[in-house]
Amino acid sequence: MELKKKFKMPHAYVIIFSMTIITAILANIVPAGVFDRITDADGNEIVVAGSYHAVEKIGCSIFDMFKSIQLGFIDSAQIIFFIIFAYSFVYILIKNGTFDAVVGFILRRIGDRVQLIIPVCMLCFGILGSTMGMFEETYGLLPVFISIAAVIGYDAIVGGSIIYLGVAIGFAAATINPFTIGIAQEVAGVALFSGLGYRIFCFVVFMTIAIVYVMHYANKIKKDPTKSYLYGIKIDMPDVGSKEELMNTQFTTIHKISCVLFVFTIGMLLVGTIKLGWYIDEIATLFIIMTIITGLISKFTPSQICDFFIESSKEMMYGALLVGISRSIPLIMENACIIDTIVNWLATLLQNFHGVASAIGMLFVQNIINFFIPSGAGQALVTMPILAPVGEMVGVSRQVSVLAYQFGDGFSNIFWPTSVFMMCGIMRLPIDRWYKFVAPLFGIIFIAEIVLLVLATMIGY
Repeated sequence: MELKKKFKMPHAYVIIFSMTIITAILANIVPAGVFDRITDADGNEIVVAGSYHAVEKIGCSIFDMFKSIQLGFIDSAQIIFFIIFAYSFVYILIKNGTFDAVVGFILRRIGDRVQLIIPVCMLCFGILGSTMGMFEETYGLLPVFISIAAVIGYDAIVGGSIIYLGVAIGFAAATINPFTIGIAQEVAGVALFSGLGYRIFCFVVFMTIAIVYVMHYANKIKKDPTKSYLYGIKIDMPDVGSKEELMNTQFTTIHKISCVLFVFTIGMLLVGTIKLGWYIDEIATLFIIMTIITGLISKFTPSQICDFFIESSKEMMYGALLVGISRSIPLIMENACIIDTIVNWLATLLQNFHGVASAIGMLFVQNIINFFIPSGAGQALVTMPILAPVGEMVGVSRQVSVLAYQFGDGFSNIFWPTSVFMMCGIMRLPIDRWYKFVAPLFGIIFIAEIVLLVLATMIGY
């Protein structure tokens, strides 16, 4: 009797390309249409509510579908090279031994309380995401935390979750995030950063759920490694010593100077993003400069620094390429002019609900739209001019509409393929294993979103 072949998850690139094909087919089925847009005082293009109109069908040919992959790489070049330059700085710290020395120092200090790394670091990244809108800036640190998790007896999912879930949950449960709450409230005509108290309450609820979930999984696999969703799967990560070797690693003068440079880099990143208006290009520039300085202080020759840069780029190329390929999906929808059509359909559907049901419906709508418009700011500029007035018509305050946008835009970033494929590429995690881990958490969070939205509606938020 012939044994059935065990199902094997296709390569991540195959999955993304399949979604590209589906999107291209969708582009030829969904009618093309657009909203009129105006430019506000800050230079943002805002949708004009009620201005949707059909345009000549554009569709997507087979040639255009393949061309979208090339255009996707061009369009996402900023993120791709940022990932490469950010990790090059981290890689120098690994090569000069600073990473080993710091981890060893932490292990000696916390002893048997290593599990505290999870809540402390997740909360820190969550606060940065909730207040500053930090997200992409953390990409270069993912391999580091994955390695730390492996050293202390966890798996790559735990290490990746400390940053990815920490910053994503914080970003979604935004308190004063200028890129989501700031833009959404301004467009919706709500006082800037009003309703802060309830959003802080929501932040505490969601961060608690995420931290408890990750710690439960971490404790489970530490007791029995076979419980890990990655058990038996080899994950590429930076070479680090064993726990015993790391604990015996002592700080040298070079390690101490490198730590000071690392703290300075993070400090400049925060000052630059908060005070100087920096974004990816400026932060990437900072990482380039600090890579060279740290390399020279480590007594590496210019040629060695170049070799390390090439090595680090090779390690990040799998994830960097995923970013470019994934970008082909929204590009097809944008070029075919079907995104506004889908938004208009969903907004029209929402008018059939009222009150609490409408708030919940708005949450579903924003979750669906986030698949088509992954950008938080972009989603706010497209949806809020339409859904805020629609919400008022059906008994939902503009503040609750902003809250529904906030939840729908942010939390689905840990689940929708448009974000997950890229993050799994950077973390080098099999996509199916990430979904096996995160799907229950996403379900729990979605229930919490509904409860908090219903509560907000009932108290007249």
